[in-house]
Amino acid sequence: MASVMASRLIGLVKTKYIAWLLGRTAAADAFNAAFQLPDMLSYFLIGGAASITFVTMLTRYHDQDRDREGERAMSVILTTMGLVLGAAIVVAEFLAPLYVRVLLHGFEHDPAKAALCVQLTRILLPAQLFFLGGGVFAAVLMARKQFTIQAITPLVYNCGIIFGGVLLYRRYGVSALAVGAVAGAFLGPFLLNAIWAHRAGMRFRPILEWSNPGLREWVGMSVPLMLGVSLVSADNWIINFFASQTGGAVSLLTYAKQLFNVPVALGQAAGAASLPFLASLFVKPDRVPFSRTVNAAVSKILAFSILLTGYLIAMAYPAVDVVFRGGKFHRADSGTMALYFAVFAISLCLWSAQAIYARAFYAAGNTLTPMIAGTIVTACSLPIYWSLYHGFGPAGLAVASDIGILIQTMTLAVLLHRRKMVSLAGLEYAELGRSVLAGFVVYAALDVLAHYSASRSRIHELVLLIVASGIWLGLSAGMLKITGSALPSQFLSRFFRSEPA
Repeated sequence: MASVMASRLIGLVKTKYIAWLLGRTAAADAFNAAFQLPDMLSYFLIGGAASITFVTMLTRYHDQDRDREGERAMSVILTTMGLVLGAAIVVAEFLAPLYVRVLLHGFEHDPAKAALCVQLTRILLPAQLFFLGGGVFAAVLMARKQFTIQAITPLVYNCGIIFGGVLLYRRYGVSALAVGAVAGAFLGPFLLNAIWAHRAGMRFRPILEWSNPGLREWVGMSVPLMLGVSLVSADNWIINFFASQTGGAVSLLTYAKQLFNVPVALGQAAGAASLPFLASLFVKPDRVPFSRTVNAAVSKILAFSILLTGYLIAMAYPAVDVVFRGGKFHRADSGTMALYFAVFAISLCLWSAQAIYARAFYAAGNTLTPMIAGTIVTACSLPIYWSLYHGFGPAGLAVASDIGILIQTMTLAVLLHRRKMVSLAGLEYAELGRSVLAGFVVYAALDVLAHYSASRSRIHELVLLIVASGIWLGLSAGMLKITGSALPSQFLSRFFRSEPA
């Protein structure tokens, strides 16, 4: 989690640089929206193969000492999907104008913005080949419980965007950022994972073998992910569809979501790291450890997220202003974005929990159930986004996002419970109650502090954030101790424990 948080902080530096360079201009909207078609193409064609289904497959191969068989399956799958994705990218290059016209229809009011978005989309599309290859190689490492490189590769990717802007912006404009993204995808997610997978003993050879049992198994697990739509991914697509009708809204909501993704990384890191362990537990005859592990992970990440939410909401404005104001990003932009960020922050615990619940299904090799559930939840959420956007503007989209992820998380939890995989009774409700109480106390104290410490100076705001962090830590620990929570002692014992010789 710590290493993933570090990579998210570098990602925040990248977002800060983009905001400083582009602000909430038409070019900023075009750049932020240009990632959408490449992401959708990867989502529907790769279907989580690298980070989800492939990890489950390779973990089983590795645990059964069938590494050579897993290596051949990896080569067949990567070769096959590389050809499929490559062909799809060529088609997408031609269809990019139609895509922007339909799914980012608000850009049509500004033809220059729409044209720029098409241009940037075409530059970014080939990067998906590097993400595919890198994701498969990363799965090899994760199956062997090696996670360090997974934290480093996003650093390289984000630095690629920054250096692209620094070195090439004056000559190529915003296109330099897109070129930097492609270079970063090659050097980080692809090349580093390939090198370390090779060092781990995995050898890739281009192989086309339609009868390979590994390929057939992978297709069976991945097709549901390809056919379905999870709100976790669709949330940004839906937001951009509506926000494209309001100038600057795509950029401000994107910046707010990327700032929000820094604390969300805790849950995502826990979910990603838990997958190979859960996969190993699920294949054992006794499923009690599997259920207990899922509930313990969800309970602790929920408790911490609830505590952190009070801080994020109370300190939304000074945090946004300190991090983003400067260049073409003005003080008025900070105020609007802070509102979006505070609303997103309400759902922090839900984003964290659903990441673990979803991987409980994937560890069991069941991708069909979460696909069907996610697709239904997404379809049912569309009227919510529509009505809240037309009623409250872009801020309504942030509220709709919270409601949607609430439905998604509750659906996954109930399905796991009904299938007797993870019992809802196993959650640590007493600890969660203590965290909710502590979270309310922390929010109230920090809200009063923010109200009486308003200032236009970013130095003052930075000091306020530092003081608020100390108050948050002290109050959270104090309230948990007073209410008899075991979380502080559990954290300290785990953090400082030493492994036996």
